[in-house]
Amino acid sequence: MTSTARVREVASTTRIDPATAARRKPGRRPAADGMTRRTRLRRDRTLLVMTVPALVLLVAFTCVPMLGSVMAFQFYDVYTGFWDSVWVGTANFQQLLADPLFWQAFRNTLVISAVQLVLYFPVPIALALLLDSILSARIRSFIQSVVYLPHFFSWVLVVTIFQQMLGGAGALNSFLRRHGFAVWDVMTDPAAFKYLITAQAVWKEAGWGVIVFLAALAAIDQQRYEAAAVDGAGRWRRMWHITLPGMRGVIVLMLVLRLGNALAVGFEQMLIQRDAVGRDASEVLDTFAYFYGVVNNNFSYGAAAGLFKGVLSLVLILAANKLAHAFGEDGLYRR
Repeated sequence: MTSTARVREVASTTRIDPATAARRKPGRRPAADGMTRRTRLRRDRTLLVMTVPALVLLVAFTCVPMLGSVMAFQFYDVYTGFWDSVWVGTANFQQLLADPLFWQAFRNTLVISAVQLVLYFPVPIALALLLDSILSARIRSFIQSVVYLPHFFSWVLVVTIFQQMLGGAGALNSFLRRHGFAVWDVMTDPAAFKYLITAQAVWKEAGWGVIVFLAALAAIDQQRYEAAAVDGAGRWRRMWHITLPGMRGVIVLMLVLRLGNALAVGFEQMLIQRDAVGRDASEVLDTFAYFYGVVNNNFSYGAAAGLFKGVLSLVLILAANKLAHAFGEDGLYRR
């Protein structure tokens, strides 16, 4: 094949002009957009430089601390360090799996995560749909600001507010006393604890999650709504056949992330309220690793619990992502 024919073949397959194809090296294959990797790097170098601080923080505070997981296979001594601590293999995991307190914490974690998945996950979607239906942009912005403001509150402040509302001396029980009803201290009721922390999470974080779904709603072509309205589709039909399918990709992505984070149900939130409701109701994997690892100076045992949680979370997020692919969505990454 002559060089001229080769240039024409490259130009026809990549849909670029022959002059550009002639300047390419024979061994370099162009990308789908007709640009080489070097050209894309040169084009996006400003954006890549902007990601460097985030990558540095990610490596420093996420990747480097993961090296401490080696403690799970040692009898770690803080005075001798990693190198001189005794290796015990899987002895910590064997002790962990035989510990009934660990399985109680694991069961509490799964129950609380399931309750939050059912009661918390749909709330940001519903709020986004309600806010999107408000015609006045000024009112919509005001409501959105008020709703996601609690995201910036600490868990100490959130628990304090709920204590003032639902505690033994709170507004609810003061009202019940004045009218002769029985007092119900929600903040110290172990049976209601999983619903209490779900309500706290909804009040604090649901408004912040609305931002993601509002962005998904903004990406839907408005001409579809106009065409559906012309065809006689009402509000509910437009929401069912246009809005929800348009949000499906984002909903699946958030669901995958939620399932991957299912075993992390809020360490600080649990720690603050642990004494009020008791260990049996509030002990989760994070607090178990803290109390039996850090507080009791058994760092290897706590590391084993943390590594168990991390591996299981990885399995959950990979399984959820594979399920997203089965439904035709990208999930975290494309196949």
